[in-house]
Amino acid sequence: MTLLAMIVAIAAATAATATTAQQVTEGLETIVVTAVTPLGSAADMGDAANVQTAFAEDLAEQRALGLAAFMNERFGSVSVNEAQGNPLQPDVRFRGFVGSPLLGLPQGISVYQDGVRVNEPFGDTVNWALIPESAIDSVQMIAGSNPLFGQNTLGGAVSVRTRNGFSYPGLAGEVSAGDFGRRRAQVEAGGRLREDSAGFVSAEWLDEDGWRDYSPSKNVAMFASGGWRGDHTTLDASVTRGRTDLVGNGAAPRQLLRTRRGAIYTRPDRTRNDLTLFNLVGNRVGPRLRVTVNVFQRASDITTSNGDDSDFEACDRAPSILCEEEDGPILLIAGVPVMADEALEGATVNRTRTDQRTRGMALQATRRVSYLNGQVTAGVTLDKSDVGFRSGTELGSLDATRRAVSGGLFLPGAATRLDARVDNRAVFFAHTAALGETVSLDLAGRYHRTQVVLRDRLGSALNGRHKFSRFNPSLGMSARMSSGVTVFASLAMSSRAPTPVELTCADEDDPCRLPNAFLADPPLDQVVSTTFEAGLRGESHGLAWRAGAFRTVNRDDLLFISAGRFTNEGFFDNVGRTRRVGVEAGIVGERHGVAWSAHYSWLDATFRDAFSVPGLNHPFAGGGEIAVSSGDRLPLVPRHNLKASVDWRRGRLHFGADWRVESGAHLRGDEGNAASPLAGHGVVDLRASLQVGRHVRVFLTIDNLLDARYETFGLFGDASEVLGERFDDPRFLTPSAPRAAFIGVRIATRP
Repeated sequence: MTLLAMIVAIAAATAATATTAQQVTEGLETIVVTAVTPLGSAADMGDAANVQTAFAEDLAEQRALGLAAFMNERFGSVSVNEAQGNPLQPDVRFRGFVGSPLLGLPQGISVYQDGVRVNEPFGDTVNWALIPESAIDSVQMIAGSNPLFGQNTLGGAVSVRTRNGFSYPGLAGEVSAGDFGRRRAQVEAGGRLREDSAGFVSAEWLDEDGWRDYSPSKNVAMFASGGWRGDHTTLDASVTRGRTDLVGNGAAPRQLLRTRRGAIYTRPDRTRNDLTLFNLVGNRVGPRLRVTVNVFQRASDITTSNGDDSDFEACDRAPSILCEEEDGPILLIAGVPVMADEALEGATVNRTRTDQRTRGMALQATRRVSYLNGQVTAGVTLDKSDVGFRSGTELGSLDATRRAVSGGLFLPGAATRLDARVDNRAVFFAHTAALGETVSLDLAGRYHRTQVVLRDRLGSALNGRHKFSRFNPSLGMSARMSSGVTVFASLAMSSRAPTPVELTCADEDDPCRLPNAFLADPPLDQVVSTTFEAGLRGESHGLAWRAGAFRTVNRDDLLFISAGRFTNEGFFDNVGRTRRVGVEAGIVGERHGVAWSAHYSWLDATFRDAFSVPGLNHPFAGGGEIAVSSGDRLPLVPRHNLKASVDWRRGRLHFGADWRVESGAHLRGDEGNAASPLAGHGVVDLRASLQVGRHVRVFLTIDNLLDARYETFGLFGDASEVLGERFDDPRFLTPSAPRAAFIGVRIATRP
């Protein structure tokens, strides 16, 4: 689409436009936004941006378990799929796009911490648990395909700003405990070291047994920053350290969950993360020019251990030899067959290690210009990631608790040793102009070039060199009407290059078993997203409100297609066009000490091209395949999403309640919508606190007050070989957590 066509489309949708500078309360929307573009630069996105904002105080009052849980409870159009069944491994969905820590999902949300992109380079995944909640000063959810946020911003971007000693003087500590054996602690301290310098540190710790069988988790995060302020120059340096040890045993057969909600299928499914992030940002501000330089280095190591069932057993014709069901005898490297042994039958232990090192920089200049009373921003970003991936599969057996016990024999030919380099380079610009007293125009663009180099360390089959490049523009307009209502519209494009994990797992004839097996596969096309949205917003009589509609079309959308007998087996493929059309509305208000908010979204997320996918475990697959038609809904995307909250304060007492309602969604692997979907659900959470003295506050939270039983994730599998023939229902589901209560105390000393 040409720039002229963009201008005509938006002009037709907006009769008049205007500039406004206001902020709507409690996360409804920030009208004027200083957006964090990649690697820490800033550009005025203007009034056409659709942004939800929350601050440190909001997170402290909500007391959610991490940033992802907070967004699920407070931000409109956000929902969570609990694929792993671990509260620190959520799949966050926004407008039908996902940001997840799990490989195998079509990532479409970019996430930044102080301008540093924290999507992992190997698969664009997002480890939400590694973002230190105790250090967050503000968080913004920016809607649409905004090109300023670079790669992977297909549906939106999340921008996190951390605290510093200038804005956060004082000391605070918090401890809490409750159900599931959960114990949690946080501490924050900050202040000026001298008149021109300040420091801030925070740390948080969590340890819990989990509510499902054999599902403990640990999380430790630390953050430290130091800053210096001169007359025209600022310098900020920070370091983030995070370590997690998470067990999320995932979906279990529906028939098994009917016997006990906390049951698991096979175990363990364990993920360990180790993160170190160094970030340095410098600013030089003049009368008309601001220059920002950002340099960072990020190291992220991920190790996994996954115990699963197996299709290795004694051969039918030669019971003394071990066979794979479809491929015959297992041969060692020397061609000697593996002898059948009970210690090698019934389970596999899949282990991976992913070492990722990313370094990058950005240079940006922003200048106010006299013509059109505007502002122009231009910049360049560079980053390089080196990835080392190692995996192997060990044969074993399942014990009485369905734990995979190592048998000491690594499966020949299943080892992977892959090195990858991801090189990103981009130039971008943004121009905000006032066309008269009532008209605002926001124009931006970004040219991005990505190169992915793959090197097979065990041979040459995985070697490859892939290049992707594209220019993505955006245009927004807004109008301040005489009634005080603002009308806005925007059209924006963004793209995402296939990641190394997708490029090495794209063959439908030989699916990968994520994340431990890769092949030399056909090349994939980058995904291109185009979003048009328009709406209104305003304030009157103590209320702040917004309403709008959007339409996002993805071209060459990437999807992980389930294939094979196992629940995590499949391949990545471009499936043509997908479309997400939605309507959003939100309102917040406060009166007589009672604050309240409500957000509603309707979303129609569908495939727009017909294709077919394998459906080995699907109950309605014809000839082993599922036919997908134009108009079929995307799996795991609810159509209706409603959130409401109320907070009442009287003296030292605070009471809050949150209500979330979501409609059902189709299971993963049911792209053709042939099977019945997951049921909808509603959840009520309560919060209460009491100020005891000047510095002490005691608090209580109750999650899922009504003990609702529901599922947000499901897929198809075969449990009969492990659990017996009577377990013939192919549905595997991840259950929701039951009602839980937590009590704690917070001590804070601030000026």
